[in-house]
Amino acid sequence: MSGTQAPTQCKLDRYFKITERGSSVRQEILAGLTIFLAMVYSVIVVPGMLGQAGFPHTAVFISVCLVTGIGSLLMGLWVNLPMAIGCAISLTAFTAFSLVLGQQVSIPVALGAVFLMGCIFTFISVTGIRAWLLRNIPMGIAHGAGIGIGLFLLLIAANGVGLVIKNPKEGLPVAFGTLTAFPVFMTLFGLAAIIGLEKKKVPGSILLVIIAISIIGLIFDPAVKYQGFFKVPTLGEDGLSLMFSMDIMGALQPAVLPSLLALVMTAVFDATGTIRAVAGQANLLDKRGQIISGSKALTADSVSSIFAGAIGSSPAGVYIESAAGSAVGGKTGLTATIVGILFLLILFLSPLSYLVPAYATAPALMYVGLLMLSNVRKLNFDDSVDAVSGLLCAVFIVLTCNIVTGIMLGFSTLVVGRIFAGEWRKLNISTVVIATALVVFYASSWAI
Repeated sequence: MSGTQAPTQCKLDRYFKITERGSSVRQEILAGLTIFLAMVYSVIVVPGMLGQAGFPHTAVFISVCLVTGIGSLLMGLWVNLPMAIGCAISLTAFTAFSLVLGQQVSIPVALGAVFLMGCIFTFISVTGIRAWLLRNIPMGIAHGAGIGIGLFLLLIAANGVGLVIKNPKEGLPVAFGTLTAFPVFMTLFGLAAIIGLEKKKVPGSILLVIIAISIIGLIFDPAVKYQGFFKVPTLGEDGLSLMFSMDIMGALQPAVLPSLLALVMTAVFDATGTIRAVAGQANLLDKRGQIISGSKALTADSVSSIFAGAIGSSPAGVYIESAAGSAVGGKTGLTATIVGILFLLILFLSPLSYLVPAYATAPALMYVGLLMLSNVRKLNFDDSVDAVSGLLCAVFIVLTCNIVTGIMLGFSTLVVGRIFAGEWRKLNISTVVIATALVVFYASSWAI
């Protein structure tokens, strides 16, 4: 039996450099399963978020599985890194709530913006502009955008289940919902359970909580109904209806361009920071501190966003949950390949996603939002103009329910603040150009 397995393992070992990186096939498979369990919740959460903006549920479920499966296979087979690619939660929030619901952009135009973002993202990754942007764009704004999107996710999830509601009294915008309401209670219970299980490092804890709450909903909530288990993906209204439906010309309208720019910027910081964090944990940095196959990794996640826009989903990026695989020893692309294969198999289980009510996914969204608030500690308060501009960006993302508005205010405040503080020498051309472009585009969109 060992004689039949050895050649296969030998080929895997040579292709993925498993022994060279100090790993084993068993360790890589375990790491792949760990990452899959940690991020499989995305096939429920992302369709739920985009569904609120009018995206067809089944079509998004299929596209999310395809983006995650093919993106992770690309990262595994081509880049040979233990990182899984999926539809980024932060950029999904941007697409659903800022673009479609906030600016009333049509779904095809939103997908056109995602597609163009992927194209621009790929171009700046291949040419090295991405690295230049990271060196020159103020870190306060980058971290502030992460904080703001985290708060935005918390607000959206809480409002969706009635935990936070419109205040019936005049003068105050919001109020706490009814604690005894079933969705509210289950959401708070689920969030507390996820926090506890994550503390104990239980594999797939977010998914376990989603499944448990969904089962409780199936038993006690008449609105939750079983609609089947297995279904082959098909073309049509409930299948691949979003495939190649993007409106690229519509996404080039002046009113949409600020959002396109903000999408690119958010992706630059979010994806690059995540890739570096996971690579560092897996000890996949070279002697200069650079990511092994870093340029390929950056290209793989940007190309995945092009694919996402083409087949009807939100922008893609490396998932921070990939760190869970690195923690159990994943060091090669075999880990990501296992993740990709498993997500492609999930394609055939789309009916199960209808069993998951909003109050089952809300705890996951809220937990991810809370984790994103950790960006606060990355703000450098020794440089108060930079740090406070980042906080202003974060706060106004939530107060205006618009990510572009927050980023625009953060950039413009930073530029004006530097000038009045006598620190204009700290400004660089990229910051001034981006701030000016955002203000001009934003003002012109209002004029239109």
